[in-house]
Amino acid sequence: MEYSESLKKNRDFQVVYRKGTSFANRYLVMYVMENQLERNRVGISVSKKVGNSVVRHHLTRLIRESYRLHEQVFRSGYDMVIIVRVNAKDRNFRDIESALLHLAKLHHITKRQENENDINQND
Repeated sequence: MEYSESLKKNRDFQVVYRKGTSFANRYLVMYVMENQLERNRVGISVSKKVGNSVVRHHLTRLIRESYRLHEQVFRSGYDMVIIVRVNAKDRNFRDIESALLHLAKLHHITKRQENENDINQND
């Protein structure tokens, strides 16, 4: 079973910002970089502009849970930094979840669901 861990150190975030690619939608920005590991590492950043600590922590939990529930559709070997935008403040779980999956698809880091056998065909 794959498992993911958190990106915690500021310098890990900085490396992903510098070397990764980014896509954004209304609620989130996602930076992605390959990490040469068998697992993904996920970092979540919520600025004070988004809200107070209760709001920020709530959004962090929504993203972490969205990722956890869909972990099996993410390909392994990536560092991801997810930045929450101010518009996400009053959004519910479904909105955050679909924003996360939308960005994952743009980055091509999801496994193709139709046919599991040819996942790496387009790499």
